[in-house]
Amino acid sequence: MVALTGCDTVDKQVVCADGYENINGLCKEEIESDPIICAVGYTLDGDNCELAVSANILIVETNLYLDEEPFFIQGVCWNPVNIGGLHPFDLDFLGNVEKDAKLMQEAGINTVRTYEPIVDVEVLDILLEHGIYVINTIYPSYGTSIDTVLNRVDKLKEHEAILMWALGNEWNYNGLYADLSLIDSRNKINEVATKIKEIDSTRPITTMYGNMPTKHTVDMMPSIDVWGLNVYSGDSFGTIFSSWGKISDKPMYISEYGADAWNSIIDATDEESQAYATRKLTDEILSQSQLVYPDNISIGGTIFSFSDEWWKDPSGSLDTQDNGGFAPGGGPYPDSVFNEEYWGIVDIYEFQEKLIMCSRNCTPIVN
Repeated sequence: MVALTGCDTVDKQVVCADGYENINGLCKEEIESDPIICAVGYTLDGDNCELAVSANILIVETNLYLDEEPFFIQGVCWNPVNIGGLHPFDLDFLGNVEKDAKLMQEAGINTVRTYEPIVDVEVLDILLEHGIYVINTIYPSYGTSIDTVLNRVDKLKEHEAILMWALGNEWNYNGLYADLSLIDSRNKINEVATKIKEIDSTRPITTMYGNMPTKHTVDMMPSIDVWGLNVYSGDSFGTIFSSWGKISDKPMYISEYGADAWNSIIDATDEESQAYATRKLTDEILSQSQLVYPDNISIGGTIFSFSDEWWKDPSGSLDTQDNGGFAPGGGPYPDSVFNEEYWGIVDIYEFQEKLIMCSRNCTPIVN
C-alpha cells in the first residue's frame, strides 16, 4: 500500500490522493463548483438554463408575473385555529377552507400566506377555485428536516395554487424557533432554499423578515427570490419602501401588517381604528406597487390576519378572547400595543359585519 499525500507516483503514473485531481501531471486540490441554479421559471438543460415549457410564474426585474400578467398580492395571513385549539397542533385548514375562501373571494383577496404548510391537495383545490393562491410555508422552523421540505415540494410543485415557497418567519427575532443566531438562521434558510431550487425552479422562494434586513444579509442569501417584510409602525410604513430600494433590486412585499382591534388606550374593542389603519397602510402599499409605477419594487402585501386567534395569549384561556399576547418588533396603531388575539379582519365566529367593514376599508380592489 502506498501512502499518498497531495500526490505520488505509482509505476510512473501520477496518482492523486482523495480531494486532489490530476491536472497535466500535477495533483491539485479539487474545488467543488457550485450547482447551477436557474432563475424562477427556468430549468437546467445540460449546463444551460432554459425557459420551462410549463412556466407560468416569472420574476422580471422587480415584478412578479403570473400567466404573463403582473401579479399584485392582495393577501391575508391565514392560520385557522378554532376556539379551544392550539397552534400548530389544532390547525384546521380543511375544516375552514370552504367558508373562509368564500369570504376572502368576496373581499377581493387573491393570496393567503400560511405559517405551517398546506399539504392537503383538497385545500389547495378549493382555494384555487376561489381565485386564491398560496404562499406556502414549507419550512416553518429549524426542527423541520430538509428531506421533509423536499418531499413537500415534490408533492405539491405541480399544483397551480402554489404561488411561492416560504421559509421561516421573523427568524431574525426567533432564531427559527430554536434560538439560533442570526448568522446560523440566515445560512440555514439559504441552504434550504438552494436545495429546493435543485428540484423545483418553477416557483419563487420567499422568506419573511422582521422589519428591514441589512444589505449584507440579503446579499448572503442569493437563493431567496422574493423578500417579505413584517412591519408594524403605526399607520404608516415610513421609509420602508425607499430603504428597500437602496439595499436590493429583488421584489419585496409586506408579509405582515395591519392593526389589532383592541385599543389599550380606551381599554375596549376599536374596529374603526383597526379598519382605518389597515386601509391607510394598504393604500400605501398600493401606491408603492409596480402596478402603479413599473419601477417600484413592492408586489403587494398580506394583512395580518384573516381571523382572530384565541390561543395566542399564553396567560389566558383557549376558550376566551384575552387582552394580551406576544409579538416582537414595532407597534400597531393606535396604541402601539400588540393584543395578539384581536388581529382578525373577521372575528373567530366570522361575523360578516366586520369583514364587510374591512373589505370596504382594508382590501385594495385592483381593476
